[in-house]
Amino acid sequence: MALSAFEDKDKKPGAKELDRILGASSALWKQLVDDIGRSHPPIAEVWNFAGTKFGWSLRLKRKDRVVLYMTPQSGHFLVGIVLGDKAAKAAHGGGLPAAVVGLIDSAPRYAEGRGIRLPVVSPEDLHAAEKLAAITMVS
Repeated sequence: MALSAFEDKDKKPGAKELDRILGASSALWKQLVDDIGRSHPPIAEVWNFAGTKFGWSLRLKRKDRVVLYMTPQSGHFLVGIVLGDKAAKAAHGGGLPAAVVGLIDSAPRYAEGRGIRLPVVSPEDLHAAEKLAAITMVS
């Protein structure tokens, strides 16, 4: 089973399928896409199939840089983000919930930074994802 609810390589998710899978979280998905687009223009929305282990995800990109990876799951979605050293340090003073800072601190460190996946099921999670995106865009 793939990380994404959409695991068929030959079938890119459409708006109706996405709404059905996300359920009530569909509004949070749309709000995050809209907010990132307004806060960090220009943003391109690019669906990507990352293999059978991960399935389909939406990449919000600014030029060649991925701002966020959004992975749909049943009833909610994951926001993936990679934070470099400066962004990881800035997250400590960024007003993020302690659980999110803990995710960052416990993430393995790679050459490109620390990658985390934040489940988004509430407006508070949405705000944390937006703060993380803002931190990475200025760091």
